[in-house]
Amino acid sequence: MAMCVRWEVLTFVHKKCLNWILLATFICAVNYACSQDDPTDLAEPTVVIAILIRNKAHTLPYFLTLLERLDYPKDRISLWMRSDHNIDDTLTVLRRWLDVAERDYHSVNIKLTESPPESLPDETGPAHWSPERFTHIIHLRENALNYARGLWADFVWFLDADVFLTEPLALRQLINKRFTVSAPMLRSDGLYSNFWCGMTDDYYYLRTDEYRPTLKRERQGCFVVPMVHSAVLVDLRRASSRHLSFLASNVPGYSGPHDDIITFALAANKSGIPFHICNEELYGYIMVPLEQTDSLDIDYTQLTNLKLEVLVENPPLPYNQMFGDFVTYPEKDTLGFDRIYMINLLRRPERRERMQHCFDELGLQVTVLNAVDGRKLNASLLGEQDIHMMPDYQDPYHKRPLTMGEVGCFLSHYNIWKEVLAHGDQKVMVLEDDIRFEPFFRQKVARLMAELESLNIDWDLVYLGRKRLQEADEPWVEGAHLLVHAGYSYWTLGYLLSNRGAQKLLDARPLEKLVPVDEYLPILFDKHPQASWKGRFPRRDLLALSAAPLLVYPTHYTVAHLMSHYWISARVLTEEKTQDQILKGSCFQGAFTE
Repeated sequence: MAMCVRWEVLTFVHKKCLNWILLATFICAVNYACSQDDPTDLAEPTVVIAILIRNKAHTLPYFLTLLERLDYPKDRISLWMRSDHNIDDTLTVLRRWLDVAERDYHSVNIKLTESPPESLPDETGPAHWSPERFTHIIHLRENALNYARGLWADFVWFLDADVFLTEPLALRQLINKRFTVSAPMLRSDGLYSNFWCGMTDDYYYLRTDEYRPTLKRERQGCFVVPMVHSAVLVDLRRASSRHLSFLASNVPGYSGPHDDIITFALAANKSGIPFHICNEELYGYIMVPLEQTDSLDIDYTQLTNLKLEVLVENPPLPYNQMFGDFVTYPEKDTLGFDRIYMINLLRRPERRERMQHCFDELGLQVTVLNAVDGRKLNASLLGEQDIHMMPDYQDPYHKRPLTMGEVGCFLSHYNIWKEVLAHGDQKVMVLEDDIRFEPFFRQKVARLMAELESLNIDWDLVYLGRKRLQEADEPWVEGAHLLVHAGYSYWTLGYLLSNRGAQKLLDARPLEKLVPVDEYLPILFDKHPQASWKGRFPRRDLLALSAAPLLVYPTHYTVAHLMSHYWISARVLTEEKTQDQILKGSCFQGAFTE
């Protein structure tokens, strides 16, 4: 009996102790958990941003301003920058910025090399990528990569100084993708970007069906591609990143060219590291690279081209006022015309503002004409002004009569025709306010006018932008490379008009039998398919030509129109591959090199 009592007592004590132990363990666990940091309060990953800069005084005001505006803590960013062999004010711009911004970053490793020498021994110009230049760049990029590794940085981001990151969240969003190597998709003029969707057997660009829909963001996401460049983020926390290199000697069995980005891509490929391009957002823009023989002047114009492309859907590229003396605009003129007119509705000030920015970039002195607002028109008001619709007019597509908006549009152009005669102007340019300018617009207009004059071509109107409606070929003007005889066309986005042309347009008394202005023009040059409409205008001798390729487009247009545009441009480019011909079609450089 005594033994049983003792066992029961021991059992009772044991259970009590076990309960106390479990309770103590639970309390310790709770205390430990409460003592830990909130996982959402973890510090941001550290990033080294590696930047190589040469002859970029014109892009740096925008590049550095947008770099400053990245939504990422600067005390988690270290800068690694190198600049040498400059023939412009690059070093002056950099020093001015560093005097203000350097203290904001975690650390700064910068080497700015004074000239001379202004070039490497085997270079023939600032855009010439010679073997020694490739060697120089390869070693600089490898040094940046090893610097980031030695700093135990979480990421290294290779940025080119002609990249404009307009999305402040770009870095943060890329980091959150958790890819070993990734890049934000960057737009340019034409079809150039910072990624390839295909690569040839000898490691160069290959056009694929996936490229265009990716660039146009018709498909969105992050996609595996064989090449990304110019804004490449590398996650150094990944063990596989140790195999990445810009040195061919570090890539087993390397058989590619002497090229930094291709070597890096093949090192990734051999290590099983995919490249990702991400396009969920419009992250920014990138300059079209220069051809080997180009001068810096071409790069300055390329910057203008890109700034005009940005203005299609976005505000102007911003720049800090400290760079004000490095941001210049051309002196304004009228490109040799008596006047340049732009039509704009007063209730569309945003369009006027955008176009004024475009004119600043292009150096165009433009007279703004307030458009006639169709919302303020009505039948009685038109009757008072003796304006009458064509009785049998019906819109070819919608089967409806003329709208008051179309009437207002016609009257706006009509008022310009009257202005031409009132001022005695011999030739003018007329622009609407919803257009985008082709790259090298000024130079192309100059070439167009030179061709008109050198061939002594008789003309009344020359389309700069239009929607071509007929499938039949439009014959080239004899001896011309930039002009075709215009067929049935829509749109009045932009055109050149002579004094005689304005007189013909007014003499036909269109207000007595009104049709839309883009129907009226083909009637007067006798290319309209509707015979009954043409019959109301007995004199149809307007001499109408069209620029080929076109020089202005609507701010938004369909792929079909774009492809037609590229086709005619390809024809121009392949006829004669001189530098001048390339300039004529240089806006399509991206279309063919992508």
